[in-house]
Amino acid sequence: MQRSLVAVLLALSVATILHAQGGIASAPAKFLAAPTQVVAIRAGRLFDSRTGTIVNNQIVLIRGDRIADVGPSVTIPADARVIDLSAATVMPGMIDAHVHVYPQDDLSMQMRTIVAVANAQADLDAGFTTVVDMDSRGGYGTVDLRNAINRGVLLGPRMQVVGQSLNQRASAAYPAFFERFQDRFTESKNPNSPWLARAAVREAKLHGVDWVKIYTTQDFVGDEYSVFKPDGTLVNSPSLTEEEVMAITDEAHRLGLKVACHTYGGEGQLSCLKAGVDAPNHLTDLDDASLKLLLDKKLPFELTVDDLVALEPADLKKTGGKNSRLKMAEQAFKKAHAAGVPFVFGSGATSADVPHGKQADQFAWFIKWGMERVDALKMPFLPTARMLNYNWVDQLGSVEKGKYADIIAVAGNPLADISEMQRVRFVMKGGYVVKNELSK
Repeated sequence: MQRSLVAVLLALSVATILHAQGGIASAPAKFLAAPTQVVAIRAGRLFDSRTGTIVNNQIVLIRGDRIADVGPSVTIPADARVIDLSAATVMPGMIDAHVHVYPQDDLSMQMRTIVAVANAQADLDAGFTTVVDMDSRGGYGTVDLRNAINRGVLLGPRMQVVGQSLNQRASAAYPAFFERFQDRFTESKNPNSPWLARAAVREAKLHGVDWVKIYTTQDFVGDEYSVFKPDGTLVNSPSLTEEEVMAITDEAHRLGLKVACHTYGGEGQLSCLKAGVDAPNHLTDLDDASLKLLLDKKLPFELTVDDLVALEPADLKKTGGKNSRLKMAEQAFKKAHAAGVPFVFGSGATSADVPHGKQADQFAWFIKWGMERVDALKMPFLPTARMLNYNWVDQLGSVEKGKYADIIAVAGNPLADISEMQRVRFVMKGGYVVKNELSK
């Protein structure tokens, strides 16, 4: 998806105007499939994300934005537009359940919007037709971006969004330049009681979010320690009480929202798992008590490998080579995988260090750490779709009749070469062809 500067500036202008006007009812829908369209995809190989097998010579029939039928002998209507992917492997669109499209840099609102639009489009271009934005780094711009995409004003993936987290970076306020993007709340969004915690969830709900996010592990103690102590162990200072975490989770679920928790370990990790948050993120210091809670409550494990790879050099320097979050994540992954904990796909894509559109490099890490290739490949489909809000697993994660026509394709066979997932050549979202480098 090579966008010209004019296209990006146009997207920015639309997004800025929409935010100023408080709605998008009058904006044109340019990036949605026509409801009357009929498309037939000839799939040489089709990855069945339920069974992990590949079936050959399938027809995927699409009407409007939905899959109407799938099978080897589906009749192609005379008025159908045929897309020939007979030499490719066709799959559902991937889901990345942990991205940050807005940057954390000191930029103007307009420039942050440009970057957010570009990041969202990079994810879509790479085959991630659905993303969960896990913190807009101040403000609720992701709500506007999600709505504009949904109405076809902008091209981008389906989005579920947190907006602004309830206690940014584990009780450490964002830098002062973020103040102009924030809608104020009591005590700078740090809810210091169960009742203020419930009020914070209600405010987020009014802003139109799909999730709330909390950070329950503080990564530093004053100016002395940052992330690691001198002995190489994580700081893991809890930033919310268990009562506050319980209140947030209960109120969010009562209002139909899901809860994500950033935590590395310790008391903060246990409080999130006890509360039954929907997306436990990182869990770097996975102890036996935390593992038991994951299993007992049937919670998924969202491990953002790309994020930790970017942090690896600084972690090793700080600990004198003794430890890093990536090393700890490997052990946590192996421990949870051996116990049968389900994994969901999340990258932590956010910046030049953890770039958008490159998330598929994570598959190799999962395989290196002992996951079977087919299980790694299945991860960004149904396992991740099951974690999404609003029962989106009924709409996404597999190429099946009645689901959205979110379809990608690669030239080779990813079960033979997982790096194929880093070279997605065809992307369709809701029946709209985003790119096609395989069939003309």
